[in-house]
Amino acid sequence: MIQAETLELLEWQRLCNHLATFAATKLGAIASRHLQPPTTQAESLQLLAQTKEVYQLEIHLTNGLTFDGIYDFGDSLERAERQGVLSGEELLAIATTLAGMRRLRRIIDDREDIPVLAALVADIRTYPEIEQEIHHCIDERGDVADRASPKLAGIRTQLKSVRDRIYQVLQGILQRQSNAVQELLITQRGDRFVIPVKAPQKDAIPGIVHDVSSSGATLYIEPHSIVNLGNQLRTYQRQEQTEAEAVRRALTEKIAEIKPDLEQLLAVATILDLATAKARYSLWLGANPPRFIERNEGEIITLRELRHPLLVWQQQHEEGTPVVPINVQIQPSIKVVAITGPNTGGKTVTLKTLGLAVLMAKVGLFVPAREPVELPWFDKVLADIGDEQSLEQSLSTFSGHIRRISRILEALATDGVTDVTDGLSVVDGGADLAADGLSVVDGGADLAADGLSDLTVSSLTLQKTHSKKPTPKNPLSPYSLVLLDEVGAGTDPAEGSALAIALLKYLAKHAQLTVATTHYGELKALKYQDERFENASVEFDDLTLSPTYRLLWGIPGRSNALTIARRLGLKGEVVDEAQTLVGGASEEVNQVISGLEAQRRRQEVKAQEASQLLQQTEILHEEVSNKAKLLQERERELKLSQEKAVQNAIAEAKGEIGKVIRQLQQGSQTAQNAQKATAAIKDIAQKHIPVAPPPKPKPGFRPKIGDRIRILKLNQTAEVITAANEANELTVRFGIMKMTVNLADIESLDGQKPDIPVKSKPAPTPTVSSASTSASTPVIRTSKNSIDLRGKRVSDAEFELEQAISEAIEYGTLWIIHGKGTGKLREGVHEFLTRHNLVARFELAAQKEGGGGVTVVYLK
Repeated sequence: MIQAETLELLEWQRLCNHLATFAATKLGAIASRHLQPPTTQAESLQLLAQTKEVYQLEIHLTNGLTFDGIYDFGDSLERAERQGVLSGEELLAIATTLAGMRRLRRIIDDREDIPVLAALVADIRTYPEIEQEIHHCIDERGDVADRASPKLAGIRTQLKSVRDRIYQVLQGILQRQSNAVQELLITQRGDRFVIPVKAPQKDAIPGIVHDVSSSGATLYIEPHSIVNLGNQLRTYQRQEQTEAEAVRRALTEKIAEIKPDLEQLLAVATILDLATAKARYSLWLGANPPRFIERNEGEIITLRELRHPLLVWQQQHEEGTPVVPINVQIQPSIKVVAITGPNTGGKTVTLKTLGLAVLMAKVGLFVPAREPVELPWFDKVLADIGDEQSLEQSLSTFSGHIRRISRILEALATDGVTDVTDGLSVVDGGADLAADGLSVVDGGADLAADGLSDLTVSSLTLQKTHSKKPTPKNPLSPYSLVLLDEVGAGTDPAEGSALAIALLKYLAKHAQLTVATTHYGELKALKYQDERFENASVEFDDLTLSPTYRLLWGIPGRSNALTIARRLGLKGEVVDEAQTLVGGASEEVNQVISGLEAQRRRQEVKAQEASQLLQQTEILHEEVSNKAKLLQERERELKLSQEKAVQNAIAEAKGEIGKVIRQLQQGSQTAQNAQKATAAIKDIAQKHIPVAPPPKPKPGFRPKIGDRIRILKLNQTAEVITAANEANELTVRFGIMKMTVNLADIESLDGQKPDIPVKSKPAPTPTVSSASTSASTPVIRTSKNSIDLRGKRVSDAEFELEQAISEAIEYGTLWIIHGKGTGKLREGVHEFLTRHNLVARFELAAQKEGGGGVTVVYLK
């Protein structure tokens, strides 16, 4: 009872109505308007996961999820089960819904990042064969088509023939008796074809009078000549209706057979549309997904820039005032928050904003606050907001508050167990459906008022749940949120203040969090007496005498009554007398609070400056990162250009080498020309091969006079007193001793070895060889006049063979190792040697030098 009152006090129904405008189907709209908070955190997490996944689809898909063609046919299912006959329009609605759900499932199955929605649609059946049969039998107007039955097609053919004959006969009568008829018109009265005849001329066209005009001047007569035809027409019409009904009855029976599957399909459609409405509403609000925290583990309630969703709607659609966000950060040790401040300062709005944020998170909606959104999962939200004064019940304001608070305390003491059997929960009604793995969240009484059947109501509110364990009993319900507006008001201030203090201390023990607004100064002091209490206040502008609606934490609100009265023109002597009655202590407290507020404003200015500095730093960091990326890109481009230049140089060098080889082949075959070609190739190599820069000298340790060094052999630390001489010796002193040591026997104190100069060796005296020796060709086989071509292709071997011939021209003889194998490489080599200009002759080597695997070439 009190929870339902809380929803009414927080204007939950208004929010649900706003949510319903984002639904795409009647199913989703009705479910949105009757949205109820779930009873377990597992259900909330499931609903929130659905909203998150649909939110992602709405962002990434061009048109989001489309629900075209999906209708509520719950009434039709119920009538089909009772052996009624569905109309063509109802059958078409079922067929288009099957197609629409198949399209939705295809969209969901095509993505891999939405497992919750994929599991939701995995088990639905869309019966494409029944859909096709419905479209085959029912046309787009909802009528049974001729193709549905050969008998029906024959009846309609005969029906058309009789109707044409009737028109033909009546047209002839109108032409022959044009003077007797009121107008040349064929019409119907009571399913009989008639013509309008002037009353004085009724005998000109004998027949049956079916109607008379209001003036009596016109009679609508069915001529005797078409009476039999009219009877035949009515017979065929009855036959047509019977046959069409038989077609629809057969289709209805097939629908009735799959009623459970269609009910589940409607339930899934409702869940999808409701989740889509939540995602679209959250997107419109600019809201962010909440995360449920555990205060027992030290996590903080964090709601930054929280906005009231109904005020946001009012601002956007009703040109309301801009919404002032509030910041909520509550430490885990805090159980009660007392909000003080002037009237109309926004205290009640703060309570409602916090309550709606909790409810929105529970039903799977995003919360209109800046990320991160972190709040506990409250099993109950209980509120006493507003005035419950009632003349009929003889209740004063105080009595109304006390009665509602009593119900809140009773709700806190009730058993909060939810019956969960094998992972299935039934919150309200629908016990037979729970056996199918679904839970009924809301009953059908309110929904039925919207014109939906009980069956549709049940299917509307089906929701899957993943609960596997029963909810533990919680007789004191410590996970509840209690919202109290003007606690203890409406009675004697002293007694009201005492009652408020006692009530808040009780709630600090038995509720997860209590937020109360008050004017009592005694409640402001509770923070300094009990660490479970915290103060907050709504800011008041002394200059404009109006609230700013900003919520300030840690500072109690000041009493502004006397200040406001003075500035509004109340006589000073009255205000001074009031100040005397209040006492100086109150004025001192107000001055202290004023000083704290001023200090807070200064801190906020500094925080804002720090935030701006941080933003500038982030911008600078981004600029530096962009420049670093640009330098990396330039380095990569430079490397690519260098590689390209190297490739071009290699290609150019290959071209020049090929040119030298062709010139050598075309010129005279002398050793001198071969040597010139070799020198040219070396020049080409020196021109195109980049010269590596000389390695930088590695700096080493060079001991100087006064340096401290370590003597390795003695493991002693000594001081250098003379620099190293040409023999790499230096004099050191340790203690009272001096000694000469070599550089190789010392190191620096940090382990560096000394840099020992390398003595230059005298240049060797060149030996002059005789010309005959240098020019003579060796008669034996060496590595300089041999080339191994085994394993190479003929084309590759020719290039290497060309280079080997040019280098061996000074020796006069070249040994070519080609191996035996298949003999193709040897044949290719011999063919190349046959046409070479520098080859005098060639022959296979002796058996001891390789035989058929080696060819000896004699150069010119």
